[in-house]
Order: sequence, then structure tokens, then C-alpha cells
Amino acid sequence: MNTTLPITQTLHHHRRRMGGRDPHQVHRAATPLELLFDLTFVISFGAAANQFAHALAEGHYNTALLGFGFASFAICWAWINFSWFASAYDTDDWIFRLTTMVQMIGVIVLANGLPRMFASIEHGKHLDNSIIVLGYVIMRVAMLSQWLRAAKQDPARRRVCLTYAYAIIIAQVGWIVQIFLDFSVAFSIVIALVLAAVEMAGPYLAERKDGGTPWHPHHIAERYSLFVIIALGEGVVGTVATLSAVLEEHGWTMDAALVCMAGMGLTFGLWWVYYMLPSAHALHKHRERSFVWGYSQIVLIASIVATGAGLHVAAYFIEHKAHISALATVLTVAIPVGIFLVCIYALYYYLMQCFDRLHIWLLLGSALVVALAIGAAIAGVNMAQCLVILMFAPIVTVIGYEVQGHRNQALALEKEEDRTAMMSE
Repeated sequence: MNTTLPITQTLHHHRRRMGGRDPHQVHRAATPLELLFDLTFVISFGAAANQFAHALAEGHYNTALLGFGFASFAICWAWINFSWFASAYDTDDWIFRLTTMVQMIGVIVLANGLPRMFASIEHGKHLDNSIIVLGYVIMRVAMLSQWLRAAKQDPARRRVCLTYAYAIIIAQVGWIVQIFLDFSVAFSIVIALVLAAVEMAGPYLAERKDGGTPWHPHHIAERYSLFVIIALGEGVVGTVATLSAVLEEHGWTMDAALVCMAGMGLTFGLWWVYYMLPSAHALHKHRERSFVWGYSQIVLIASIVATGAGLHVAAYFIEHKAHISALATVLTVAIPVGIFLVCIYALYYYLMQCFDRLHIWLLLGSALVVALAIGAAIAGVNMAQCLVILMFAPIVTVIGYEVQGHRNQALALEKEEDRTAMMSE
């Protein structure tokens, strides 16, 4: 099992044995290679958000929701496949580095297939995800070689690694066959849901064998938090788009200042709230909770990207390029913000396995803020002011946590430590 490498071995990247990382390694952090890999998802999220925002602004809600749902799963799953493997088996040798580069190429190909997929849903004849599948083929060839290498060089976990390999092959064959079948969009979506279930079942079955892979709880929690920051980038992009629309329409006015404050305040609020989750601590104590935690964040991360797309829809509305009402425009931001907050509280409860009554009040407070923003849109209040009101939805949680919530969390963590100590005696 690999622990911290001697200094002489960190100066080169010669081939190393893939024997599994130490899941208890101190100060394990994301590597520069992982950060470079994440950059490809900036492009992917940007492409998905642009297509989503355009479809929403046109009032094509079925296209927007189906396309964005499919795109979000494809993008997040590509990242998940790499990140959990790297947490367990990152050797940082030349083979691992070049294989990662191949996977990055696959992600870029996937991103370029998103417009065609959205267009196929819009036309309603056949789900055209052929370019996305091609991107996955490129990624999967690299990922399969990684798992087979791990199976050979880590005999104690050979069955685990081979189960991952078999699951990848079965799922990828299904995706390839699907692109040649001339089904309607609706039926293609059903098939896609089945294949997605197969994808998600693979890691679950594999990790139940021989103790699973040696992923690092603190490392994987940090990796997800960095992925969230990538997603939050769409909030910044959406803010810039909305601000540009106001400047083009009215110049440097109070509305310009309000839009800038609202967009960045909303993005900053979502970031603050996410980092309240005690993910690393909970995963360190309860590795079995990793599946629900990891998979549910697909929805959470998608809601963050959707919030940024909603800000872009607001820009279309201000520029008079949107074909939807002010209420519908506000909802494109309000709904994903609401989904994000519900996901955060649900994840907190699942990780801590304890109920905090303060959370009910904070959720009600956030719901009231969202209702006020919707009411303002109905009353004809301008878009900038509606967005400012909506900005306070995550701020309710931030204030509640900083005033009292952090004490409740500290108490819950102490109680869990006491329970763990009693069980170990």
C-alpha cells in the first residue's frame, strides 16, 4: 500500500506499482493533475448552461429540462468515475498522467456533443447523443485500462477492480447500442434512465467486495468541494451576462449595481452554505454513507449550474430577447436555488443522522424569501430588484448557521464521537 512517497520518488514520474493509496494518509490533498482535469468541466458546464438558458428563454421547457438533466448526469458521472479512482489509485506516474490526458480529451468531445443532443430533443424525433457517447468511449478506454492495471497490481482487491471493469464494459456497450436504435425521444430517455441505473449500480456492487477500494474520505470530500466551485463558476458567468445586459440597455445605473450584487451575492451564498456540510468528518467515520452522499450531489451540483443558467435567462429578459414572462424568468433562478437548499439540508441529515429543528426554521425562512421574489415579479417589480430579493434565500441559512447552527453542529459531532468511543470499548 502506498503512503507518502520518499522525496527522491517525487522528483520523477517513472512507472510505479498501482497498489492502492493509504486511506488514512495525513494531509492528503487534491493534486495539480486533478485540478487540471477539472478545467475540462468548466467547458462542459458552460456548454450545458448555455443550451439550458437558451431553451428556457425560448419557453421550450421540455427541451430544457430533459436536455439539461441528461447533460448534468453525463458530465457529473464522467467526473465521478475519474475522481473516485484517483482517490484510491493515483500513482502520479507517466502512465497515470497520460491516461488522464486521454480522459480529458473525452470530456472535451462530450462537451461538443451537447448542442446536438439538445437540438435532437427540440426536434423531437430521435435522441442524438452520439458525440457524447463517443466522448465516453474515449474516456472509458482509458478508465478500463486503469482498472485492469489496478486489478493486476493490487491482488488483494482484484475482484473489486474487475467488477468495476465489467460494469464499465456492460454500460458502455448499452450506450453504443442505444445510439443505433431509432426510438422516439421519450423512449430513448427511458432507455437512458435504465443505463444510468446500470452505471450507478456498478460502483455499489464493486465496493461491497473485499472491503472496496482505498479511497480517502478527506480527499474525496475536498474533490467534491472543488467540483462545486467549478459549478459555481456558472454563477459568475451568469452575473457577467446579466450585468452586460443592463449596461447595454441602461448604462451604469442603480440596476447595474443591484444585478452585480445579486448575482455575486447569490453565488457567494451558495458557496458558503455548501461548505457548512461536515462531509469529510462523516465519511471518515461512516464510509458506507459515501454512495448516497456522492450520488445525491449530482442533483446538488446540477442545481448550482442551473442557477447560473437562470441568471443568464435574466440577461436575455433584460435584453428583451426572452420569450417568457418576468415570473417565469425569476423561477428559472428560484427553483434551482430551492433545490440546492433542500439538498443541503437533506445531505446534512443523512451525514449526521440527527435532526436539528433549527433547519426547519431556516428552510421556512428561505422559502419565504423565494415567495417574496416571486411575488415581486408578479407585482411588476423590475428584474434587478427581484434578483436582489432572491439573493437572501441562501443568506438566511448563512446567518442561522453563524448565529446558532455551528453550535448545534459542534454538539452533534461531539455526541457522535462519544457514541463511537463507547462502541469501541
